[in-house]
Amino acid sequence: MSASGFSFSQAHLREIATDILKYARKGGASACETDVSEGFGQSVGVRKGEVETIEYNRDKGIGITVYIGQQRGHASTSDFSKAALKSTVEAALSIARFTAPDPCAGLADKALMAHDAPDLDNFHPWDISVEGAIELARRCEEAAYAVSPRITNSEGGNVSIQQSHFVSANSQGFIGGYASTRHGLSCSVIAGEGDAMQREYWYDSRRDAADLMSAEDVGRIAGERALARLGAKKIRTCQVPVIFEAPLALTLVGNFVQAVSGGSLYRKSSFLLDSLGQQIFSPVVSIAERPHLKKAFGTSYFDSDGVATRDREVVIDGVLQGYFLSTYSARKLGMQTTGNAGGSHNLRVKAGTDDLDALIRKMDKGLLVTELLGHGVNYVTGDYSRGAAGFWVEKGKIKHAVEEVTIAGNLRDMFRNIVAIGNDDLPRGAKHCGSILIEQMKVAGR
Repeated sequence: MSASGFSFSQAHLREIATDILKYARKGGASACETDVSEGFGQSVGVRKGEVETIEYNRDKGIGITVYIGQQRGHASTSDFSKAALKSTVEAALSIARFTAPDPCAGLADKALMAHDAPDLDNFHPWDISVEGAIELARRCEEAAYAVSPRITNSEGGNVSIQQSHFVSANSQGFIGGYASTRHGLSCSVIAGEGDAMQREYWYDSRRDAADLMSAEDVGRIAGERALARLGAKKIRTCQVPVIFEAPLALTLVGNFVQAVSGGSLYRKSSFLLDSLGQQIFSPVVSIAERPHLKKAFGTSYFDSDGVATRDREVVIDGVLQGYFLSTYSARKLGMQTTGNAGGSHNLRVKAGTDDLDALIRKMDKGLLVTELLGHGVNYVTGDYSRGAAGFWVEKGKIKHAVEEVTIAGNLRDMFRNIVAIGNDDLPRGAKHCGSILIEQMKVAGR
């Protein structure tokens, strides 16, 4: 095993990928692409001061896609032996021979492939023992209990460690890959007793464990959030402004990405069809894609097709500048790939000047949403309806917690009626967005 903890070196993964391309070519493939990966992790959970779980995972895998003209076949294996590689290539070729030709199938143009490999700073192994992780999880939970005697139960503190590396290659001359890490701290606790109990949690996740919030801060925030939800009430049905707290504002960004991604567009299953150059958000919204940010979770210098990624402005002052397209979906639409096979890369929604408290004052009266339930989004029509919980606001101040309501609207209207975006975004994921204030939504209560 190497010093990094991996069983295989990057050089070995590259050798495997190169062998696969060679076997595919010998087998009659006109083109081939492959991904070779390895990863492992550890998770430790503590509940009520006692160790509840210690879990380890280690996995490896190879995915192989071959083309015979415009016929495509795919097969996978977790066996890295040469015999297994050959048989997996043969299986993919066999599938391709029985597949109908697809005029949009095939690798991206050679000129679009990534070649330069910048330092992404994605790999930061966490040298922490199981005992150290247990102590960290215990401190996290203890900090939550210390918030108040009304914190009565716990679903535990958790520490997770993950590291992986991969190599992607194709017969257009592309080969690339890198190692990455993801570490996290989380805590979930329960406040109150009987029918009045409320559960809340908090977490932080980073590439580098040195950048994580302290265990005490994660636990304290979880405890304070659970405590704040005690005494939650139902409210009457109304039409009011709504704030999506920063962690939930990201779901709206995700709804947008889904609606303007190639698969939704060429299937005509999006309410934002033919929206390039159109005002789809209010003018306060600008969204940038930054694929090369160091230590960020969405960082990559190439997409799943091997196409080089690049900085771009996706939305400027509410106007849509570009879709999220892979090679395949771009061909289906008669367009050029945007380097988004596999998804978006580090989306940054431009922050306003207000923190969450200032947004609440600006809203004056309405609902601050801190939890969403269900998946009530219709991407064909844009209709939006989800269960929610949070806090009722009057005269610019939180009055009481709210539970068992449904918020409803249409994403097209919601996007256009964004009044402000907060500066309280959290640096723990591949999308960054502060809290979002929407001018009006229907809140269905009692």
